[in-house]
Order: sequence, then C-alpha cells, then structure tokens
Amino acid sequence: MSEIEVLLQQEKWRFWDQSLSGKSRSALESFASDDLLCHLVGQQQSPATVRTWVHSQTVVLGIQDHRLPFVEDGQNFLRTQGYSPIVRNSGGLAVVLDEGVLNVSIILPEAKQAIDIPTGYEVMLTFVELLFPEADGKIEAYEIIGSYCPGSYDLSIDGKKFAGVSQRRLRQGIAVQVYLCIEGSGSERAELIRRFYEIGIQGENTKFTYPDIKPEVMASMNELLDTSFRVEDIVIRIQQLLQQLSDTVIHQSVTPDEMDLYMFYMQRVVDRNKKMLEK
Repeated sequence: MSEIEVLLQQEKWRFWDQSLSGKSRSALESFASDDLLCHLVGQQQSPATVRTWVHSQTVVLGIQDHRLPFVEDGQNFLRTQGYSPIVRNSGGLAVVLDEGVLNVSIILPEAKQAIDIPTGYEVMLTFVELLFPEADGKIEAYEIIGSYCPGSYDLSIDGKKFAGVSQRRLRQGIAVQVYLCIEGSGSERAELIRRFYEIGIQGENTKFTYPDIKPEVMASMNELLDTSFRVEDIVIRIQQLLQQLSDTVIHQSVTPDEMDLYMFYMQRVVDRNKKMLEK
C-alpha cells in the first residue's frame, strides 16, 4: 500500500459538512474552523477529518492583493458585481467562492509520521481523482498560466483549470484545501478577477507580479465533463467515498467541548485580519 493510500484509508474519518450552513457566514469562519481542526487532529483529540464548505458570492484576496495600488477601487468593483471581498492573512492570491464552488479540507495528523508538502498535495489529488471517475485519468496537476491564484498544484483537464490546492499546518495537524468549481462558468469567474486586477493596478508599476489572467483557461467540472452535477451531489459522493476509505465515518460538527477552542481561533483570525488591514 502506498503512502497516499495509507493516509486516505483511515480507521476512522470525521466528516463536517458546512456546504449549506456556511453560505450565510464569512469565509473567515472557515479559516478558524480549519485551524481548530488542525489543532484537534494534530493533538490526537479528533480523528482525521474532511470538512466541506460553501460561501456565497465572496472573493478571498491574499496579502499581495491587498497591496495593489488601487485596491479600494478593485474591491468596490467586486461589490458592484455582488461579491463581498475579504482578505486572508496568508499566501496565495484572489479566488472566487460562490454557490457553485465546493471547498474541501482534508485534515491529517503528523503525530505518527511526517507528511511533506508534496505528499499533502498528492493526497488531495488522489482524493479528487477518486471523486470523479468520469475524468478517467485526465486530471493533471501543474501550474496553469493565465488562471487566477496559479500554483504548482492547479488541477486541470485538457489544460483548463477547475481547482486549486493549498495547505495549512498548525499544531502537528495539516489541512489540505481545495476549491472545486463544480457548477457555472469558470471563465466568467476568471473574468471577474481579471477585471479586479485591471482596476486594482490601473497601469501602475508594481513590485509584485500579478497574474495576467486569461479567462479561457478556466472551466467548471460540468463544462469539462459535460455533466450536470450540483454541489450537493459531490458532497454525497464525498460521504460515500469516506465510507469506502474507513470502517467508521463520524458525522460531527464542532462539539460543545470544542467550542471554546473554536472561539479562540475565530478571534485570532479576526484580530490578525484587522491588524493586516490597518497596515
């Protein structure tokens, strides 16, 4: 059995679904949730966990995005398009979250074995491949030039990106996160971010090189596979996959015993976000 298979085939998986409840909440709450789970899983206070989450009409900006010369103009543009911009206090660049985008976090412990960064990414790649047998080996992981928030583990089919993968490490817990564009138009989401950068830069020279976005290199899974998936269909698939990968699946959100720790991480996320925005 390979290292990836060992990491995916847990004796017990915890599953926390926020694909419905998260729509009305700030994406900052999702960052706190993953920090909480990293702590709990890393300290062996919870089994390995998969969390699914969806947010309505949000653009999550990275630290570099907030340093755009005309960032306020860019954010105001997003608001006129019906999107709420927020800034995360971590790396990465702007991504679009809406009701057609499913976010998945896989939280694993490092207590028994070290998990390097490439292995973390490979775990998510394999998980996504298992979720979409229709893709039949077509999913590739490499940087898609012209996409928003480009990275070495952009997931694509035929050169068109439908997902991006990132990692968060805390207290011997690792959260590997992916956004999956399931429904809607990938190119329309990309056009929104292209315009954001155009308005945020306005021809000024910048120290940081922002992506030159080409909307045609992004697509949704429905566009790529000629399917009619809904986000909820993929959430069901995830539950079924976890049942195949373990003896026990515990459906559990934050428990009363975990609430104080969650509030600690939530306050920390809010404070860090506020401090960063004041710079």
